Amino acid sequence: MILGFDPGRDKCGLAVMDKNRRIYTHCVVESPEAIASVGKLCQQYSIQKIAMGNLTTAGQWYKQLKAELGQDFPIEMVDEGNSSLEARDRYWQMYPPRGFMRLLPRGMRLPPRPVDDIVAILLIERYLAQQE
Repeated sequence: MILGFDPGRDKCGLAVMDKNRRIYTHCVVESPEAIASVGKLCQQYSIQKIAMGNLTTAGQWYKQLKAELGQDFPIEMVDEGNSSLEARDRYWQMYPPRGFMRLLPRGMRLPPRPVDDIVAILLIERYLAQQE
């Protein structure tokens, strides 16, 4: 089981996926709650590795995660370039638009909620693609 972690200043995206790309859970949490949420997910799903985005304040988050989970816990830094744009498209694949939103061109649709959790899913997928 792999935990995807999209770090951020205000909010963070979390996702849990297995190596067969089955998604077990995904959510967006406020940044102050992120470390505790990661700890709970690690226990609940027997997480073996974290795939973490390498941009926004990643260095600080990396240190905090190591302090919380232990220096030996495997955390892989993953390139998160363009992941927010990709996550918007993925959002509409996962939750197809309804009503009036269906009539808008794809490029004009904005998800009605933050997509940091979908970025976390993409980070796991990118990590798994690197391993293949």
